Amino acid sequence: MNNISIPATSCTPEVEFDFDGRTLSLAGESYPENAAAFYRPLITALESFVAPPSLHADPSLTLHVALSYFNSSSTKMLFSLLSALNSGAVAATLHWYYDPEDDISEEFGQELSLDFPAIAFHLHAESYYDELR
Repeated sequence: MNNISIPATSCTPEVEFDFDGRTLSLAGESYPENAAAFYRPLITALESFVAPPSLHADPSLTLHVALSYFNSSSTKMLFSLLSALNSGAVAATLHWYYDPEDDISEEFGQELSLDFPAIAFHLHAESYYDELR
């Protein structure tokens, strides 16, 4: 599979899906006019990636999500994306980054950890980009 790299815009996040490195990163703001059109190709690629785990030497995936803002349509798409991983077909780990002053994003990350028990969650009260430095 070819890696997916989508630069951020004013209303869509940066997307980096490194299939060989088994990492998926979303960073920025997410309020596209048509969230389904933006996220559907990513969800389809993810579903293809996790479908035959026997083809991967290491059936795992690490997600880094650092969305400073996301609307309700993006929330639905995030649920679809995480649902594809919640089956347990791959060992999924989600790193959820939020601004320490943003209680809503922190609580949303906590709720996701309850809604998707097959995914290992790590909440980070810091910027994704700060963590990478």
